[in-house]
Amino acid sequence: MSEPLDPLIKWRLILGEAAEESLGGSGLSERWLDADGALDWLYGREDPARPDRRAPRRGGKGRSGLTVPEWINEVDRLFPKSTRERLERDALQRYELTEIVTDLEALQRAEPSPTLLKAVLQTKQLMNPEVLAVARKLVAKVVAELMAQLQVTVRRAFSGVPDRRTRSPLPSSRNFDAKRTLRDNLKHTDPETGRLIVRRPYFVSRTRVQRTQWKLVLVVDQSGSMLDSTIHAAVTAACFWRLPSVRTHLLAFDTEVVDLTRDVDDPVELLMRVQLGGGTDIGRAMEVARSLVDTPRKTIVVLITDFFEGGDPSRLVGSVRAMCQQGTTVLGLAALDSEANPFYDEKMAKRLAEEGAHIGAMTPDQLAGFLVEVMHR
Repeated sequence: MSEPLDPLIKWRLILGEAAEESLGGSGLSERWLDADGALDWLYGREDPARPDRRAPRRGGKGRSGLTVPEWINEVDRLFPKSTRERLERDALQRYELTEIVTDLEALQRAEPSPTLLKAVLQTKQLMNPEVLAVARKLVAKVVAELMAQLQVTVRRAFSGVPDRRTRSPLPSSRNFDAKRTLRDNLKHTDPETGRLIVRRPYFVSRTRVQRTQWKLVLVVDQSGSMLDSTIHAAVTAACFWRLPSVRTHLLAFDTEVVDLTRDVDDPVELLMRVQLGGGTDIGRAMEVARSLVDTPRKTIVVLITDFFEGGDPSRLVGSVRAMCQQGTTVLGLAALDSEANPFYDEKMAKRLAEEGAHIGAMTPDQLAGFLVEVMHR
C-alpha cells in the first residue's frame, strides 16, 4: 500500500468495525475498507456471535462473501509480501483453509513459503493432476530457496575446520584469529585515544576434513507432527549427497520403513513421495539403519523423531545400544528445523542417551557443524 498507515487506521484494522466509533468514527477510505474486508474475511471467524465461524462475517462496510481465490487476489493487491505470507500462514494453520492449496486459481496466486509447502504435502492426496502439477512447481521454488541457504553452510563447514595450532600466511576474514590478535597487540595502544593499534593480525590455517569415506544415514519419522523435520531432512540429505566424502542414505518410516536414497538428489520428488501419518515403529527403522552400517567408526546415524515409540521399546533401545557399542555415532534429534523447538518423549530420549546416543534438537546449520566435528575427531 502506498497510502501512509495512520496509527488510528492501524488500530481500526486490528480491532475491527466495532472499534470505529471509539477511534473517532471518521471512517476508512475505499482502499482501507478493502483491506478491512480482507482481514475481516479471515480473522472475523473468531467472532463468537457468528453462527458459523468458518464462514466470513458480513461487515457493514467491508466486502463480504469472498471465495478463497478472490481473497488471495485481494491480499495480493492490498498487502506487502511479508504481510501476505503471514495472512496465508494463519489461513492455513489457524483456520485450516486448505482450499488455498487445493483450488487451482488460489494456488497459482499464493505466495511460495515454507507454510504453503507444508500445506501442499498435507493435502496433495486431495489434488487433481492439474492442481498437483502447479503444487509441484511451488514445492520446487521453496525447496530451492532452502537448498541455497543450507548449501552455503555445508560447503563452508566441510571446506575445513580451524587449526589454531598453525598460523596461516593468507589473510582471510573467515580465518581471522581475533583472540590471538588482541592478545599479541595489546602493547600497541595509542596513548591519546586509547585505541588498540593492530600492527600484526593473525590468521589460523584450516585442516581439511579427511577424505576418508563416511556414511551418513538419516532416519526420518514421517508422522504428521514431524513434517517440519521431514522437509529439512530431505533438504539436508540432498546437500550432503553432493559431498564426495560422504555417502548419504535416507530412510523414512511410520510402521513400515521406506528407503528413499534413490531420490535424495531430488528433494522435490522425495517430498512428494512422503506419506504422512500412521503409527511409528522406531525400533524397526533403526534395525534397518543398523543393517547399512559396514564401517561403524566411519558411520553416523541421525534419527529424527519425537521418540514416541509405537512399537517395542526394547527393540529400539537394543538397536541404539548395539550401534553405539560398535563405535557408530548415533544422533537423536527431536527436531530438525529452523527453530529446533521440539515436543518429544523425554523418558525414551533419556534411555537412548544412557545407551550412548547424542540427543538434542538442531537447525540444519547446527547439524552440519556437528557432522564436521565428528568427522574431524
